[in-house]
Order: sequence, then structure tokens, then C-alpha cells
Amino acid sequence: MEKHRIYIVEDDHKIATLLAETLRKYQYDVAIVENFEQIIEECIAFDPHMVLLDINLPTYDGYYWCRQLRQHTTCPILFISARSGEMDQIFALENGGDDFITKPFHYEIVLAKIRSHLRRTYGEYAPKQEERTVKQGVLTLFLERMELQLKDTVIPLQKKECIILDLLMNHAPKVVSRDQLLEHLWDDQAFVDENTLNVNMTRVRKKLADYHVQSTIETVRGAGYRFILHAEEA
Repeated sequence: MEKHRIYIVEDDHKIATLLAETLRKYQYDVAIVENFEQIIEECIAFDPHMVLLDINLPTYDGYYWCRQLRQHTTCPILFISARSGEMDQIFALENGGDDFITKPFHYEIVLAKIRSHLRRTYGEYAPKQEERTVKQGVLTLFLERMELQLKDTVIPLQKKECIILDLLMNHAPKVVSRDQLLEHLWDDQAFVDENTLNVNMTRVRKKLADYHVQSTIETVRGAGYRFILHAEEA
């Protein structure tokens, strides 16, 4: 069973170390911030199930970092701070936090809150998420599986093939511009050769043809591409 990962952002080394040691005794995988200028990078690399975040930090405060973290993760963020005023707690919640624990704290309370948030987010109380699908006629695109299904035929897809079909099927019969496709396929369009998109589009069309899918992708000169649903598959 996978251990839950907890990322601690606390500038008091003693508190951070004691907290980490306690959590590890309860079988949590813990990382403590190493570089306060690289909090986002460290968090993304560790991919935590939860963040414990202080308010008073070097350079920027915890409210700032909470807003930045929320651009990359939806995991629970629990503020742990000696600042106990009502406005501090309000700012913490309004800037993306999920809970507020005041220092000095009892470890039993911290552990209880951690367990509670983990249960609600990942455990037995977590909302059941339906599998994401895109439907066009008898065609169904299963995004998490990276599969396209035509009646009883299952067509395996590569990641970029899945992204292309997701955009085109979602917008059909509207045109999807080349810029939209490039933005979703590659993080940095500036270094993508113009022909690269054409190559990927050719692969998707070939995949559809190989599995006898009659619906196709039409090139709209000067505009982009659109998904055309064949009458027999509508």
C-alpha cells in the first residue's frame, strides 16, 4: 500500500524535524523544504498528498506560496502557524488553505487533522470520481485509459493521439486552431517544428483508418482541424 506523502514548509528547523520524525513513526513519507526559493519545484518533484505550511517564511509568506501551490496541486494544504488571529485564519482559507493549526500544538491534534483530510481526499470519504470520457456518436474516448472505443472495438492510443482526439471530439464540429493544438501538445511551442503537428495528425488519421473508423479529421486550410463524424457512426 502506498504511503501518503507529506511536504513540510517550515523555516524553524527544530519544529520541522520533530514534526517529520513524528509523522514517519506513523508511516507517512515526509519531505522538508530544502530551498525556500524552490518550494514549487520541490513540491512538484515530491508530488505530496498533503502540504503543511507555515505563514512566516523567508522572502514570501505562506499565503503567497499557498496561491502558487494551488496552480499545481489540489492536495490538502494545512497551515501551521504561531499567528492565531482571526484574520490570519481567514487569509489562510481564502488563499487556498484547507485548515489552520495554531502553534504550539499537540501532535495528537495535528495527526487527527491530517488523517481526517487524507480520508476525505483519498480515503473512504473521498468523492467517487467518474471516469472522464468524450462521446461522439458510437465513438467513446476514454481519457484515463487512453483508448478509443468503436462499438466492441477498442483502439489503443498514444498520449499525443489521445490529446488530439480529446480536443477535436470535444469541439466537434467546430474547428480547433493549430495554436490550440500546439499549446495542449507541447509546453513550449517556440521550439516545436511546424511539421511536427502535421506528423502527429497523420498518425492519428492512420490509426483511425487502421481500425476502420470512418469518422475522420478534416484540415481546414488557414484555420486548423475539425472532427467529422461519419453518418454511419453518428
